[in-house]
Amino acid sequence: MLNVAIVGASGYTGLELIRLLYCHPEVAVTCLTSEQSAGRKISDIFPTLRGRCDLTLENLEPVRVAEKADLIFTALPHKAAMEVVPTFLKLGKHVIDLSADYRLRDPDVYGAWYEPHLNPANLKKAVYGLAEIRRSKIRGARLVANPGCYPTSIILALAPLLKKGLIHSGDIIADSASGVTGAGRAAKVDSLYCEVNEGFRAYGAGGTHRHIPEIEQELSLLAGESLLITFTPHLVPMDRGILSTVYTRPRQATTTEQLVKLYQDFYKGEPFVRVLPQGSLPSTAFVRGSNFCDLAPLVDSRTGRIIIVSAIDNLVKGASGQAVQNMNIVCGFPETMGLEGLALFP
Repeated sequence: MLNVAIVGASGYTGLELIRLLYCHPEVAVTCLTSEQSAGRKISDIFPTLRGRCDLTLENLEPVRVAEKADLIFTALPHKAAMEVVPTFLKLGKHVIDLSADYRLRDPDVYGAWYEPHLNPANLKKAVYGLAEIRRSKIRGARLVANPGCYPTSIILALAPLLKKGLIHSGDIIADSASGVTGAGRAAKVDSLYCEVNEGFRAYGAGGTHRHIPEIEQELSLLAGESLLITFTPHLVPMDRGILSTVYTRPRQATTTEQLVKLYQDFYKGEPFVRVLPQGSLPSTAFVRGSNFCDLAPLVDSRTGRIIIVSAIDNLVKGASGQAVQNMNIVCGFPETMGLEGLALFP
C-alpha cells in the first residue's frame, strides 16, 4: 500500500485528488495539509467526503508530512510549492507537483513570467508529466511537474501535427474556454457569482497569460524548433471543463478524413485520449468528472486551415486526474488504476 500526502488539500484540486484516490486500491491517503484550515476535518470543509475521508487537516511541516507518506502531491500556488519540494526530495520522497513551479526548464523564463526561482537546479531534474508524450521519462521520476490545464488541452491537440512536421509552426492560434474552478477556490471578485453568471469573457489576452511559456516550451520540443503561439483564454459560467479550439495551416493540402486517421494512429492505445469520428465534435459535457481528453481534427475547406477541437475536465485531466495518472506511472501501477470512472452526464 502506497501512503500519500496532499499538501494544499482544501482547494478544488485537493478535493479532486481525494475523490480519485479514495477509489484507488493501492493507495492510502495518510496526511492532508492546509494553512488556512488546519485543525478542521476535511469533511467539514467538503461535506461530500463525510464518512469516507474524515482526516484532520494539518499545518504544513515538511518533515512531519514526509514521515507519513511515500509520495506527496503538492497542490499549492506557485512559489509556495518550491519552498517545500526540495525538502521532500532530500528526504527521499517522490513528488507530483501541481503548481507551475517546475514546468519551465529555463529559470530565466520562469523569472520573467512569475518571479525568481528559489531552486533552479531542480528545474532540470523535473519531468514534465504529460504521459502521452513523456511516459518513458515519467517512469521512476522523483519529481513530476504536472502540466497546466490549458497546456494539456492544447499540446494534445497539436502533438500529432507537430511531431510529423505537417503544419507551419509559426502560424498557431488557440482559443480556450474554461469553467470557473480554473480560478481556484480563493474568494476573488472576478469569480463571484454575479460577476460570472450570464457572461462570457476573455482574459489574459494579448500574450499575457502565464501558461503561454509552458505551451510554447512543449510545442517547440515537439516541433524541433522554437515557436510562438497566439493564445486567448476565456471564462465560461460553468463549474468545470475546458474547450480549446486550435487553428493552424498545413504544409500541404489534406482532408478531414486523413487527419482523423493520423490522430487515431498517433493516439492508438492511449487510455485517456479519444479521437472522435469524423462529423463529431467534443463537448465538455462528455468529459466532465473523467480523465479523458476528446479530440476532433478537421479541415476548413474554404480557407485550407486545420482546426482541432479538444475538451477536458480542467480539474481531472487538467490537474488531479493527470496527477494520479502520473503517480501510477511513477510507482508502476496500471496507468488507469483509480481513473476508470466514466464522465458524469447529464
